[in-house]
Formats: sequence, structure tokens, C-alpha cells
Amino acid sequence: MSKALELPFDPIDRAAQIWSSRFGPSLSMAAVTSIMRAQQILQGELDSLLRPYHLTFARYEALVLLTFSRRGALPLRVIGERLMVHPTSVTNIIDRLERQQMVIRRPNPSDGRGRLAEITQAGRDVVARATVDLMAAEFGLGGFEDGQLKEVFDLFRELRLTAGDFIPRSPKSPEPQEPPESQGPQEPQEPQEPPEPQKLPSSPGPLEPCSPGARAARSR
Repeated sequence: MSKALELPFDPIDRAAQIWSSRFGPSLSMAAVTSIMRAQQILQGELDSLLRPYHLTFARYEALVLLTFSRRGALPLRVIGERLMVHPTSVTNIIDRLERQQMVIRRPNPSDGRGRLAEITQAGRDVVARATVDLMAAEFGLGGFEDGQLKEVFDLFRELRLTAGDFIPRSPKSPEPQEPPESQGPQEPQEPQEPPEPQKLPSSPGPLEPCSPGARAARSR
């Protein structure tokens, strides 16, 4: 948890007043500066809660994502997409978790050059314990009511939508299917019985006309 500054004035509000007198409307500047400061505060508090588990919030998020997956393993590319971070950051996160024996890397069966990150039992145990602490602290937002939290989510959802984080779904459109997480070896299929051989029609009698199709059927 970051040390309280305890300034005798609100520095962002003061900056907004000066901005307004020098440059013009300051609401956008004050809002974005408040967001950036809130991010610093929350990051510090979350990292403080996770420090006993030797985790940062970024590494905690990666572990949680792996626990959400069906097999406990995901390609690094997918981890980067879901966490919305650069591939280099994903590599650094998985490197640290691997050194901590919370994940292992293994070959991706569906991609000869790709690698999967798979959570270990130690990683699952740490996630379970850390999540209890984060939930108890309400992720640093314990001073807000449910309605306020929903309002915050909705406001920033619009920002993320504008940035292209995701494609909005029409109310009538079907629920999108999740892409496969990792293509493991396919289960062998049971061999199917060969179809029964079809009986050819009996040869026509001596008085029956024999069509070209019937002659061809008899010759097979």
C-alpha cells in the first residue's frame, strides 16, 4: 500500500483550475489525471495484498486466466490477447511464474513451434489463497456501493469499446463460441463397421428386357 500523501489541497483539482485559466476547459484533463492516479493507488494496494504470495497483480491475473481454462493450459499468444498485454510482457510474466514453479511450459500439440503455459498445483493453491484476500479487500474498492461499481464499469466499458477492445454483440445475435484453448491430441475414434454389401438385383429372366444399367450392375 502506497504511503498517504496527506497534502493540504487536491493537486488534481488545483491543476484543473490553473489549466482552465491558461488553456481552456479542463474537465477531460482532470478526469484522465484522476484515472491515472486511481490506477497508481489501486496497483499499489493490490500488489501489497499479493506480496505475501510473491506475486504481482499481473502474475496473479495470468494464473487466474489459466485456472479459468478447461485444461489449465493456454498458448502464450492467447494469454496476451485475454490479458490485453504485449507479447513481451506475457513472456516476462510466464518466465517469472515458471521460476516460481507455478506454471510449466510444454509443447503445443497443435503447433509444432508454439508453447503452452500450464498451471501447476502450486499455482492453483496460491491463486486460491490470494483470491480470498483480494475478495475480502474488495480489490481495493471497498468504499463503493454496488451501483457505483456498476457505473464505473459501464463508463470505462464505453472507453474500451471505442478503443476496439472487443466487438459489441447484438441482443439478437447468438452467444459467441470461445475459440479452442489448446488443441491437444485428438481422442482416437472407434473404428466403424464396414457397410453391408448391397445385393445386386437378380438376373433378368430370359423373357425380360435387359437395360444398359442392369448389364452394368451385373458386370461390377
